[in-house]
Amino acid sequence: METTSSSRVGVQPAEAPAPAAAPAEPAAPAEPGAASPQPAPAQPQEAAAPVPTARRSAEGYLRADFPWYGLDGAFTGPRWLMQVGTGADGTVEHGSTGHGDEPSARGELATGEKERFAVVVTVASNPLRRSGDGTGVLEATSVSSAAWLAGSGLLAYSWPGQMDHTLRDDWLDQQTEAAWELADDLDGADWSTLSLPVDGEPTPFHYRESEFGWVLAGSTRGGVHLGAYGRGMSAYGLGFSVIGDIASYE
Repeated sequence: METTSSSRVGVQPAEAPAPAAAPAEPAAPAEPGAASPQPAPAQPQEAAAPVPTARRSAEGYLRADFPWYGLDGAFTGPRWLMQVGTGADGTVEHGSTGHGDEPSARGELATGEKERFAVVVTVASNPLRRSGDGTGVLEATSVSSAAWLAGSGLLAYSWPGQMDHTLRDDWLDQQTEAAWELADDLDGADWSTLSLPVDGEPTPFHYRESEFGWVLAGSTRGGVHLGAYGRGMSAYGLGFSVIGDIASYE
């Protein structure tokens, strides 16, 4: 059986609208660490406006065979669902839950309006995954998978000030590739270490900041990898825990 070198976790579309509509989150890249990864798929075109919070359903989340994580009980603000990503066979591989203000693509970087949000990405720990065409297998998911999804997720809600709408696709292409390279080098100088509680236990995370916000990634004892990204909310005071009832985010 052929083993492919491309193992980026499944697509997790962005939901934030731009002035016309938001670009979908890029297709997930080959697993960090794989030799000579295949070129990333062409960047997605403009997507339709997001589904309002009240209409988002927990149905996809309920199909997962792993626990979902969110901010722990210390966070008392709004919580909302985003989207799940699936494999070639329809198995749920990852998904995100939002906390705080629902961000827009232009956000405070372009409009000056303050947004405070944190998104938690849960990635199933899969030792073996089928390729998209069903002819091979993909490498296992890892902390780098969570870092990639978190980094590209933050980019989907970022828009540098003074940038023309027509130039954003090129900018997003460049920054997405940079996020992929950063996720492939978690021990590099761009990352620091941050300890945060996960289910009450201190857990090490890889952490970095940029002008667009912050990104972190780590693993849990519950067998999943966690990524997170945000803006306007400090990552240093956050804690994570298993979500007891995902429907409470609807």
